[in-house]
Amino acid sequence: MVPVKAREIFDKFALRYDRWYEKVFGKSVYSLELEAIRSVLPPFHMALEVGVGTGRFASSLGIRFGLDVSFSELIIARKRGIQVVLGDAHEMPFPDSTFDLELIVVSICFFEHPDVVLREVARTLSPGGHVILGLVLRESPWAEFYMEKGRRGHPFYSIARFYSLSRIKEMLSSAGFTMDAVVSTLLEPPFEDRPVRDRRIVKEYIPGAGFTVVRALRP
Repeated sequence: MVPVKAREIFDKFALRYDRWYEKVFGKSVYSLELEAIRSVLPPFHMALEVGVGTGRFASSLGIRFGLDVSFSELIIARKRGIQVVLGDAHEMPFPDSTFDLELIVVSICFFEHPDVVLREVARTLSPGGHVILGLVLRESPWAEFYMEKGRRGHPFYSIARFYSLSRIKEMLSSAGFTMDAVVSTLLEPPFEDRPVRDRRIVKEYIPGAGFTVVRALRP
């Protein structure tokens, strides 16, 4: 399950979370992350964002459905045109093989058991469907940057857990996925007081990248 504390934090700070994307750094990195996701986005007909939050990624990428445990965030996502579902990613309220694409952007950090979530993704994906993960990996200096913010009391980063690429691969493989693409971006040392200057999107794994996108296939 998503920890109760995480649900409470995202409900309480939904507007703060959403407004981050309007700040100078937030707006800059958001557009870069969208470009990185689009670079590996396959054609799809029926898509879900797991941990949709306030719906910014789903609405920009044409993803119709969004699942989240935060009622407050889903109110905002619905205003962006997302068909929202209140529910836990560990026990998704969807039949088998419902979607041909599922997206998880950063929310892996907040799941109590991300391996269970990925098995649920595999169950609800049709054969030949893809999952796309947007990640801050544990080996990136950006993970340590965010963890330090968490130690100082930042409400979101204080409950975040970051995973290495090798651990992500293990969880994907255990759920039955085959990883078929990885891209890296946000290639500068950590900061948050200016726009991103280096906007390269590299089609390989770079350990120091602040944002890594992994695409995996359900055979």
